[in-house]
Amino acid sequence: MTGTVVTVGTFDGIHRGHQAVVAEVVRKARGAGLEAVLVTFDPHPLAVVNPAAAPQLLTLPDEKRELLARTGLDRVELLPFTPELARLGPEEFVRDVLRARYAMHDLVLGYDHGFGRSRSGDVEAVRRIGTRDGFGVDVVDAVREDGQPISSTVIRAAVAHGDLAVAERWLGRPHSLRGVVERGVGRGRTIGVPTLNLAPPDPRKLLPPDGVYAVRVEWRGERLGGMMNQGPRPTFGIAARALEIHLFDFAGDLYGESVRVEWVRRLRDVQAFPSREALVQQLERDRVAARQILNL
Repeated sequence: MTGTVVTVGTFDGIHRGHQAVVAEVVRKARGAGLEAVLVTFDPHPLAVVNPAAAPQLLTLPDEKRELLARTGLDRVELLPFTPELARLGPEEFVRDVLRARYAMHDLVLGYDHGFGRSRSGDVEAVRRIGTRDGFGVDVVDAVREDGQPISSTVIRAAVAHGDLAVAERWLGRPHSLRGVVERGVGRGRTIGVPTLNLAPPDPRKLLPPDGVYAVRVEWRGERLGGMMNQGPRPTFGIAARALEIHLFDFAGDLYGESVRVEWVRRLRDVQAFPSREALVQQLERDRVAARQILNL
């Protein structure tokens, strides 16, 4: 690289605060004729330095790349976060990674950013390094909702508690999952509600509480409405969690396809029904409610 504007961080969720940082990177790079580069990590740094405290993730690495591809960045660099990387101090990280690998001319950070060993490279420390070594440091203010800075931590809490509307406002989009459709046993077809069965998600992925949800599914640029059972299937005596989606007004075959599922609204808890007939009647009520929510 001949010269870049860089931002660096975990960027879990690519929420509205992250989006403001990325927009500033792109703006500065375009104005200076430089490349706009985002450097992020996998796994989450806490998974290496304090595994017991490592959170489940709003965005897995591939999901993060997909979201960032729409922002105007020239490059997204996914660094393996290793114990060796964790031991680098801020000066070493700037010199050996950001400057040596990416020819960094300017660094853009969020207001509360910290990197290097024990997050010791806070904004003021990095500004001192920049003044000494000749690169600019630009700090982007917090994006706030009701006076509270938007952060991955508060969004994770909202998703974990099922506050999907709050999570959507702070993310700037619905919380979603990318998954692969796998072949099921066809049980849904026997009761007139055919479903797509998603492969079990990466255990690092944060899901909202189990239940029945109105969802949107994106597939090859097409957006479809549906409802999803997330969790066990007690009526059939199955305790394992599954993600089963019934799409409205769709009869195609998506086996093996990758789809993106957006949680829109929770309809109800997972329930055990006394008979298949009772389950079918409830599913019809769910279908009506989901269509109303999705304006279908």
